[in-house]
Amino acid sequence: METITFPTTLHIGADVLKGLSTYKNQRIFIVTDPFMVQSNKIEQITKHFQPSNQLKIFSNVIPDPPIENVILGIDSLTEFAPTLLIAVGGGSPIDAAKAMKFFSQKLEKVSELPFIVIPTTSGTGSEVTNFSVITNQEKGTKYPLVTSEIQPNEAYLASELVISAPRNITSDTGMDVLTHALEAYVSTKATVFSDALCEKVVVLVFENLVQCYQNGDDIHAREQMHYASCMAGMAFNLTSLGINHGIAHAAGAKLHVAHGRLNSLLLEEVIQFNAGCGTVSKDYDQRTAERYAYLATLLGHEKSTGRAGVKQLVRAIKRLKQQLAMPNTLKEAGVSDQHFQQFKEEIAKSALKDGCTATNPKVPTKADILQILEKIK
Repeated sequence: METITFPTTLHIGADVLKGLSTYKNQRIFIVTDPFMVQSNKIEQITKHFQPSNQLKIFSNVIPDPPIENVILGIDSLTEFAPTLLIAVGGGSPIDAAKAMKFFSQKLEKVSELPFIVIPTTSGTGSEVTNFSVITNQEKGTKYPLVTSEIQPNEAYLASELVISAPRNITSDTGMDVLTHALEAYVSTKATVFSDALCEKVVVLVFENLVQCYQNGDDIHAREQMHYASCMAGMAFNLTSLGINHGIAHAAGAKLHVAHGRLNSLLLEEVIQFNAGCGTVSKDYDQRTAERYAYLATLLGHEKSTGRAGVKQLVRAIKRLKQQLAMPNTLKEAGVSDQHFQQFKEEIAKSALKDGCTATNPKVPTKADILQILEKIK
């Protein structure tokens, strides 16, 4: 038996942030990043709270939040003794807030704490997942935290918050959304319910991401990508992911390339590996190939055999990346060959141990991972 739940309450639509005015007499601890405070964007949110609330803003979160960052947050949270926790930002503040909530409760520093997420990027889908990734900077390792105890209670999807996202953030996070959907779609835990979400997400990304990149003020396209990000999160929260994320987690900790950008670099090679249609693996997997091929038909390609359909999907992704001016190699992303060679063995070992790798449709070997990495260097 499998149990499917969507435990996070979603608030969507125009003027969605006005819903924050319903909170009264709360001690609200807000986790965000320095940019949100320095740019005064945080005021787009705090202005909706009634005066009866007390606010404390923890804005020290850095990208790929390290353990030390989380500890600082726990100390600040404990001192404030909040009755409500809110994460505002992209994946890093949300991941940090999740870890703060989890460990502060495990250490009995706070009791059960209602948790709200307000995403400001359209990428991670973290507002509806029980996933968090924390970094050990000393070891250069990322640790996934997966537990229902960090599942947000509510999420506010306010597309106006992503209007000002820079082009590189828009493209990186958008490709992360696509990767989530593609991996969840072929996961060993995929169901007809997750399939429906993934299929819609793939279409939404191809219809709206380039428009968001070229014209960031297009509120409709921004809204559709924001929803696609959330739906992709709902999907992979049911299914987990695959080696695309397994490798990206491991490589990100060593090579320091943006997570969505790493996912994008790996995507075509991973698709061909999973289907057995590339040079890394020629062990054809009909089920996986046909699933990829069906997604190609949703993008307007004629229905064809699995192998041909995989090629169509890969070509569509390559065109999308060209339109987004995405790099095609690690070198183009700023990673020297010396740096790559130094860490490739460690990356391959860590990728095999990553929790996301367990649900990949094809079981990889270390040699497989190394070959995939060589293809994108």
